[in-house]
This record gives sequence, C-alpha cells and structure tokens, in this order.
Amino acid sequence: MNDKSLYVITKRKGDKIMTKKRNRWIYSTLVILVIFSGLSLRAFPQYLPRWFVNYAPDTLWALMIFLLVGGMLNNKSTKAIGISSLLFCYFIEITQLYHTPWIDAIRETTIGGLILGFGFLWSDLVCYTVGISIGVLMESFYLNSLE
Repeated sequence: MNDKSLYVITKRKGDKIMTKKRNRWIYSTLVILVIFSGLSLRAFPQYLPRWFVNYAPDTLWALMIFLLVGGMLNNKSTKAIGISSLLFCYFIEITQLYHTPWIDAIRETTIGGLILGFGFLWSDLVCYTVGISIGVLMESFYLNSLE
C-alpha cells in the first residue's frame, strides 16, 4: 500500500478484484489548488480572455465539488461521485431561483456568495457538467494508468 498514490488498490492473484480508496490528503491538496485557481481568476481577470473569466470559475467550482465529494466518500465509484456531485451542483444552481431576505443576506457575504451564487444561469449548468466531467475523466485516466 502506497500512501502517496491517489488510490489504494489491492488485487487478488488471478482475479481482478480491486479495492479503490481515494487518498484524502491528495484530494485535499487538489481542492486547495482548485480553490486557489478559481480565486485567482476572479482576482486577475484582466489577464485572461473574457469568456474564460466568465465560465472557468464555475467549471472549477464543480471540479472542487467533485474532489470534495470524492475525498469524503473515498471508497465509492467514480461514477457515483460524479453523479452525486452533479446533482449537488444542479441543486445549488436551482436554489438561486429562490429569493427571500434571509437567503439573500447569506448570499451577500463573501463565502455565501461563493457557495450559493446569486442568480440562476443555464450556462452554469453547462459549466458544472464540464467541471465534473473533467474530474471523472482525470480520475478514470489515472485509474487506467495503474492497471
């Protein structure tokens, strides 16, 4: 067992039985890198194309959710993590259609705005799908390289 690997994998002789368990330290590090990247995009938009600044942060947010869910549910399949992450992101986006004084007060805080967002956009659903797809593909390619 190698603690530095993304997954802990066990195989039986002759069988291809694998126990996949994500390394929480690596996933935590990846989450921090994604958060840093997303905040950097918001802090320095003048150095990047406008379309990238508009869509990349939401895509990175979804990737971060995929990594957080993957780290918390570290023994679930990539497919299960992807679906649950996508449902969570869609749920958060749909809640942006709901406006009452108490939830709008939360949205006015920095952390509340970053987590809950401000207004519903169809393009955000596309960004979330792309971000989680990136996470699923990266994890799948990594797993295939271990076999």
